[in-house]
Formats: sequence, C-alpha cells, structure tokens
Amino acid sequence: MIDTRFITTALDLEGYRIVQHCGVVRGIVVRSRSAIGNFAAGIQTFFGGNISLYTELCEQARQEAFELLRQHASEAGGNAIIGMRYDANDVAAGVTEVLAYGTAVVVELRGKAEGPPRTSATQAESQIAAPSPEV
Repeated sequence: MIDTRFITTALDLEGYRIVQHCGVVRGIVVRSRSAIGNFAAGIQTFFGGNISLYTELCEQARQEAFELLRQHASEAGGNAIIGMRYDANDVAAGVTEVLAYGTAVVVELRGKAEGPPRTSATQAESQIAAPSPEV
C-alpha cells in the first residue's frame, strides 16, 4: 500500500523524480445515513452548529475512498500519488458519492543512478528511501 507521505495534491514530490506514470487511479464510496441517523442529525440541525453525525459520516466516507485510492495505486504499480483530489456528488436523495482520485506514479530519489523503472508494486515501493529518523 502507498505510504501516505507519498500522496500529494502537488504535481511532483520534492526531492524525488517521476520515472513512470501508472495512470489515473481512484477510490469511490457511496454512502447514506440511516433513517435513525437522519432523525438524530435533524435534531442537531434544529439547535444549529456543527452537525456531528453528518461530519462523522463525511469523514468516514472520505477515509474509505482514500484507502481505496491507495490500494488502486499500488495495484497499478505506483509507489506515489500526485495530483490527489476529492470530489462528492449526490447520487439520490440522502445518498452521496465520495471520490478520491489522482495519478499513480513511480518515484525515486533524485540523483539515483539512471536505469529502467521498476513496475511491480513491491519493486516500486522499494525504490522509496524512508526518511532517516532525527537524532
């Protein structure tokens, strides 16, 4: 699975160079709140402020879409995702689609010897050098 440190909304990763584009990847989740949940959220709406039941639902849907995005990018052979974005749309009354998308790429540290890019997910992940712990 792609390390979250290598997922960015930018179109590059500072200190790394893109050696292969693996294509557009996405994670999609379609969610609805139960009738009981809608009733409880309606009560919160009546009093105003943050509607925590809906906030929780939205956060869970985004997290699930993000995890599916990471999985799809790994399966595509990437070790990083650039241009990552979220989108949400109503599919039906009370039903929302959350989409996380971006471009899966293989990156390696700048200055590494030139060579053919590795393409399998395991090989692609091995190209990223983990940051050294601060002492």
